[in-house]
Amino acid sequence: MNPIFLFNIASRQLQHLAVRQAVIAGNIANANTPGYRARDLTPFRDLMDKTALTMAATHTGHLEANGAGTRPARATSSAGWDVVHSGNSVSIEEQMMKSGEVSREQALNSGVVKAFNRMLALSVKAGQ
Repeated sequence: MNPIFLFNIASRQLQHLAVRQAVIAGNIANANTPGYRARDLTPFRDLMDKTALTMAATHTGHLEANGAGTRPARATSSAGWDVVHSGNSVSIEEQMMKSGEVSREQALNSGVVKAFNRMLALSVKAGQ
């Protein structure tokens, strides 16, 4: 039986979303810190577009994805909506919108995984 990589990709996206939610929470926590610059992560879809996964044969009958092309997410400064007199670029409204976006992406991810899991369970039952 061949491995199913959908669960691995879904897991990676959830890890990315958890880190992004932590970065957003850090932005909100520093909303009153003078000179603080809001940070954000590169969207997961952009990371997937840039990731060049190659296959490497470890045995004549086995293929494995090469993890060298994947890198952990790094938070970078993001241009906020406005910069206040103290030099702080955190907009609470913008951060709350981003937090809602992360929540929706997490819900979509879990919905897709649940549907795929149900499909696999039904196919196994039907094959018996």
